[in-house]
Amino acid sequence: MSVIVKEAGRAISRADERAPISSLLKANLRKVFPDHWSFMLGEIALYSFIILLLTGVYLTIWFKPSMTEVVYNGSYAPLVGIKMSEAYASALDLSFDVRGGLLLRQIHHWAALFFMAAMVVHMFRIFFTGAFRKPRELNWVIGGSMFLIVLLEGFAGYSLPDDLLSGVGVRIVAGIIEAVPIVGTYLMFFIFGGQFPGNDFIPRLYTFHVLLVPGILLALIGLHLILIFYHKHTQYPGPGRSNTNVVGFPLFPVYVAKAGGFFFVVFGVTALMGGLVSINPIWAYGPYVPDQVTAGSQPDWYIGFLDGMLRAMPNWEWEDFLGRTWSWNIFIPGAVMPGILVGLLLAYPFIEAWVTGDKREHHLLERPRNNPTRTGIGVAAIVFYGILVINGANDLIAITFNLSINQLIWFTRIAIFIAPPLAFLATRRFCLGLQRRDREKLLHGRESGQILRLPHGEFIEIHTPISDDEKAVILSKEDYPVVAAPPATDENGVRTPGLRAKRWRARLSRAYFGDNIQKPTPAEIEAAAHHSHEEHDHEVEELHAGGKEVPAVLGPDSH
Repeated sequence: MSVIVKEAGRAISRADERAPISSLLKANLRKVFPDHWSFMLGEIALYSFIILLLTGVYLTIWFKPSMTEVVYNGSYAPLVGIKMSEAYASALDLSFDVRGGLLLRQIHHWAALFFMAAMVVHMFRIFFTGAFRKPRELNWVIGGSMFLIVLLEGFAGYSLPDDLLSGVGVRIVAGIIEAVPIVGTYLMFFIFGGQFPGNDFIPRLYTFHVLLVPGILLALIGLHLILIFYHKHTQYPGPGRSNTNVVGFPLFPVYVAKAGGFFFVVFGVTALMGGLVSINPIWAYGPYVPDQVTAGSQPDWYIGFLDGMLRAMPNWEWEDFLGRTWSWNIFIPGAVMPGILVGLLLAYPFIEAWVTGDKREHHLLERPRNNPTRTGIGVAAIVFYGILVINGANDLIAITFNLSINQLIWFTRIAIFIAPPLAFLATRRFCLGLQRRDREKLLHGRESGQILRLPHGEFIEIHTPISDDEKAVILSKEDYPVVAAPPATDENGVRTPGLRAKRWRARLSRAYFGDNIQKPTPAEIEAAAHHSHEEHDHEVEELHAGGKEVPAVLGPDSH
């Protein structure tokens, strides 16, 4: 045994001499990473992607991406003798005749939903804490691009079985493509290989789903992790934490052990869901027939906003304009609005950097309350998205609660313009209130809820000083100066270049930071502490001078 160990050691040494891996590992395995539960959201997304790859390999062995028409003779009796595509027949065989096929198919579907959900919540965390600021703008763009690609990938996987429910979704996409002015029909023929549904779409979608997109995602995830490793991980504010250090635990052995264990937790939960909770029972829908629609059909949650926009859009069309029909009721909600939303999502870090004029590197996260405008924008976007998702299920809501579907559509059309601004204003005011509360804590301490009666009859509330940890978190707030608008001309009468853009920047800067509550200066904190000590000493002197006993202290539960 010792001989084998020695020979293995020599082989490793020879390999290391030619490819010096040990020095690389030694320098990076002890890299320190901060510790916080919200950082696990990105890990859930990564592990869900790994589960998708593992289960997807198994499913590709049995699935046949063909639209050739066959007669079903499998184990599911209600569909025996029905004509269907070979893709749908193989999906049924995978569900009923392949050992473990239904379990793996459902694990795959649940992992896709977890992957998308974890990505969305992970991006919420990054947005609300300002983790996208310099030098991480590129990583935000990569993450936003992955979100868009995963959305398309989920739709592709959802559509591959060629059942009636997924076929309706494909038909909606075909309609959106056809609605593109001038070139829509040509694009649809190019993608589908002829008239819808054609015979080439499922094979092409299969290649897109199992080869092209996973390869792109693997490259983007690898680049994303490399940039995280290179820039070092962001950390929440706290004692001893700054933009120049990282407080946490080393990658090896702490995080390697934690990551390995957490992977099996995610895998276990996903497998449990796949085994116990049915999802996408394609056998209940039947094969796709172009002239049929499944009643109450709903897409997966992450694509529901698109369906909601299509349902909310008025019926605006131009007929025979330049010899063509212009379907704005489909093109605007199906292509224009998603494009605008994705563009704003990817460009936001650069917009905020331009407004603030901040070119510093940020490795310390920002509390959402300390940037009320950004937090308000995020909450308004969530409300906007939620209203569209609700409208995407307006038929089911109308049936369940005995409501008028027309009234629901008009409610959505009005609420989409009113609810997000109201959510923005309410969130902004709430954040400013929290800033005032933090300022009071720094100056006067925390309200204890206890009332002290002095000998001369005055009632005062006792304030307890906050901890050093809480004080460090509150003092981490950055006060951004409001950018002033430049004069129209300089002292020589020369017009200021880019005046209009600079004035817009000043207006946006005032909107972002004009109402922010400035944190107390060290002199103000010291003066408040000195004043508090003087009041306390004065109270003690009064007690001793009057020869009184200890005064009554009334707590919040006193009667």
